[in-house]
Amino acid sequence: MAVHGSSDILVDELYETTHQLRQFVETRLRAGGASVARLRALRMLALSERPLRMRDLSEMTDVAARTTTSIVDSLERDGLVERLRHPDDRRAFLLRLTDKGRECHREAEEVDGLALAEATAELDAEDRAQLRTLLARIRKATS
Repeated sequence: MAVHGSSDILVDELYETTHQLRQFVETRLRAGGASVARLRALRMLALSERPLRMRDLSEMTDVAARTTTSIVDSLERDGLVERLRHPDDRRAFLLRLTDKGRECHREAEEVDGLALAEATAELDAEDRAQLRTLLARIRKATS
């Protein structure tokens, strides 16, 4: 049952479902020493064809700069990310995954995929298509 945080029960249920899904995945990732926030940062760095500036990573993950710095500091401490001097800006650093970071990313993606498959196992292809269509309509209306 959704907590009434808005004037529309559908919105409350969407929020509650999203929150519950994130917690479901978070629990599984934490068992391996990861988190949703760390996975998102690792994912963006892995998908990038070049090292990223902190600001770029912050924008790509839609996370505040201060939070991104904390995540990157943690990833660097764990040997998953390295900071490189920016070739054109002495004040800036570029972020790049280490070999250990690439392996951690691969493992976390696997855990994430399994958790999401488990969470959505009751949805058949038609359910999934319908839900995606409905969510796209809401995104379109709010863009």
